[in-house]
Amino acid sequence: MSAIVVVGGQWGDEGKGKITDYLAQRADLIVRYQGGNNAGHTVVVDGAEYKLHLLPSGILHSNKTCIIASGVVIDPFTLAEEIRGLERQGLTTANLVISPLAHLVLPYHLELDSLEESRRGPRALGTTRRGIGPAYQDKTARTGLRVADLFDLDRLAIKLAEAVAEKAAIIRNVYGSDAPEALDIAYLGRRLREIAEVLRPYLADTSAVIDAALREGKRVLFEGAQGTLLDLDFGTYPYVTSSHPTAGGACIGAGVGPTRIDSVLGVVKAYTSRVGDGPFPTELAGKLGQYIRDKGHEYGTTTGRPRRCGWLDLVLVKYAARINGMDYLALTKLDTLAELPEVYLCTGYELDGEEIDDVPLDPADLERCVPRYVKLEGWPALEGVRAYEELPSAARRYIELIEDFVGVEVCMVSVGREREATIIRRELL
Repeated sequence: MSAIVVVGGQWGDEGKGKITDYLAQRADLIVRYQGGNNAGHTVVVDGAEYKLHLLPSGILHSNKTCIIASGVVIDPFTLAEEIRGLERQGLTTANLVISPLAHLVLPYHLELDSLEESRRGPRALGTTRRGIGPAYQDKTARTGLRVADLFDLDRLAIKLAEAVAEKAAIIRNVYGSDAPEALDIAYLGRRLREIAEVLRPYLADTSAVIDAALREGKRVLFEGAQGTLLDLDFGTYPYVTSSHPTAGGACIGAGVGPTRIDSVLGVVKAYTSRVGDGPFPTELAGKLGQYIRDKGHEYGTTTGRPRRCGWLDLVLVKYAARINGMDYLALTKLDTLAELPEVYLCTGYELDGEEIDDVPLDPADLERCVPRYVKLEGWPALEGVRAYEELPSAARRYIELIEDFVGVEVCMVSVGREREATIIRRELL
């Protein structure tokens, strides 16, 4: 048995999709365990680019079972379009399995998300406005609709009528707005009945499927969305997501016990980025930040928004390693920093004149932290490099300092967007 959780060690967008896609070549099951279509993975194979939002990154491997587990919130219309999009590209989705227990993101969730962000004005959280937060709110309040509800028409009609009545009151009385399409019960009911037939062939008890695979000694990858610093409990609250993208979230979202997990792989970018508002001690303003953004294609897969970019913050990575119990690191986008004359690693902060070496609990304190840097020599372009020994000595030094500070081995290094542009120092599957 080999069960590996792949988690983001920063604020998301670390390159988990590429790493999962690479590992999926040797896996049997790939499990998406939380989040929704607020996340996005871009995978490049043989020059073709695939943008995935709800489908697990392993879907590109037709002989692998890909699972959307109960911890995911599913926009059924987006999922159906994503399935059709892959099929238009000549790929099969017959290997997909969806949990009937997963909650649904419906049009009124998107409307509420957008209205609340607009109401906040300058204090907006920077959500993707994809309705993820309101859907998780309904799940916690025990008023949400689940995939299984689509197949009981009487129950669907009752739950939809109750939900729409509640959301209409909020939209009209709290926000002073109207959303005729999002609140049209007949229209929603018709569309959901149609989408149910698209999703029906994929349904199964995903927790049981995963358990059977583990008992048979199969290799399972658990794929998280977003990153540790967006975790609802351990991220930079309130600038976080509405679920748990940490390793612990894999057990809850997928329906497996913690004793079934063999190792945790943290994916970390060679620099730092984040989307939306919130503290970011190593953020680079001006030309250098823009240079990294453009060279690294740092624009959201889901929203297209430009990401804020800065030097690699090892204090945050070490914190993420602790929270997740990381056994290994995968370092991505090392090639983006190539050809810079010098690079920097943050190894500590100064807060109100005092030096600190850990992440302060209050994000307001993190906002005031001034990073302490180690300056390192840059390295030339990495095109064609496929072995660790082929890396320039300065790039190897950069990696070794990361390992020393975080206390976790870097087992994979990504030096390009293509699947093949990956250096393997230790096989995990």
